[in-house]
Amino acid sequence: MIRRSIAIGLLFISITTIILVPIFTFTPIGKRLFNGSSPTSTATVLSLTPTPTPKPIPILTAKGTPPAITASESILMDSDTDHILYESKGETPAPMASTTKIMTALIAIQAGNLNTLVTIHQDAVNEVLLNDGSSAKLHLGDQLTLRDLLYGLMLPSGDDAAIAIADSVGGSTSNFVNIMNIFAYRLHLFQTHFINPDGLTYYDANRQPIPGHYTTPYDLVRLASYAMTIPLFAQIVRTQHYTSPATTTHHSYTWDNTDILLSTYSGATGIKTGFTLEAGECLVFSATRSGHHLIGVVFHSIDAAHRFSDAKILLDWGFGLPLLPPVP
Repeated sequence: MIRRSIAIGLLFISITTIILVPIFTFTPIGKRLFNGSSPTSTATVLSLTPTPTPKPIPILTAKGTPPAITASESILMDSDTDHILYESKGETPAPMASTTKIMTALIAIQAGNLNTLVTIHQDAVNEVLLNDGSSAKLHLGDQLTLRDLLYGLMLPSGDDAAIAIADSVGGSTSNFVNIMNIFAYRLHLFQTHFINPDGLTYYDANRQPIPGHYTTPYDLVRLASYAMTIPLFAQIVRTQHYTSPATTTHHSYTWDNTDILLSTYSGATGIKTGFTLEAGECLVFSATRSGHHLIGVVFHSIDAAHRFSDAKILLDWGFGLPLLPPVP
């Protein structure tokens, strides 16, 4: 019985083989499975050639120190790399006078409606009269666009314009000053604090300066570098003359920039002058040459003329630095 089962099984295998061999050999399915030959594999050789490391772009590299300047606090920064090229007492807090208006303009541009008509109120006029401030000579009751007022703020350094802008954008001067301090903190300017939007020294009843308005050259140069990335700000601070013709809402105004570096130094692009008895002669300056952008600050230059010559000395030295690969 067992032999018969084995015989039947062998017969079945033989018949199946006879049937399947022609199918796999001559039919399409057989050709697809075997393709007429035994399957082969091809090894892929992986390339072991490493990707070349790009050569670092040379940057202005500080070597030595610049010639002597009169400013007691100063700093120079390559704004392309944020590298500090030179500083003297760069992290010493000091009053900054009208360079304060860099922050005032920056907030107005970013938070205000530039087409808003801003009315000049008595507090704006009083800021100049009562605190011996610099003036855009704004007329009480005039209405100018916020855009126009920014030129009155930055070119003639109008303290009246600063108060008008603060009232309009912040709702009140005090609210605007709070915004200034919050924004300073947001920008990590931890050694900067404001008590007004124009940088004037306020005095107490004993004619002592009220404390709380200060920055450092290091904080201020970083603020200025950020502000110069805002196209309208950069446009305003490099403008030498600006005229706003008379309209039905305001008188005619013509303002000249107090920053004479714009007309006396090749490549100068701004930014802001400042002066009070406490701050001395101040200047935040910027210039571009051969594709390099430098920004600097001088505090307490010995007089108005020397703040510009101090800036020129620092800029000439900075642009003359060697181009070297950055240190890893």
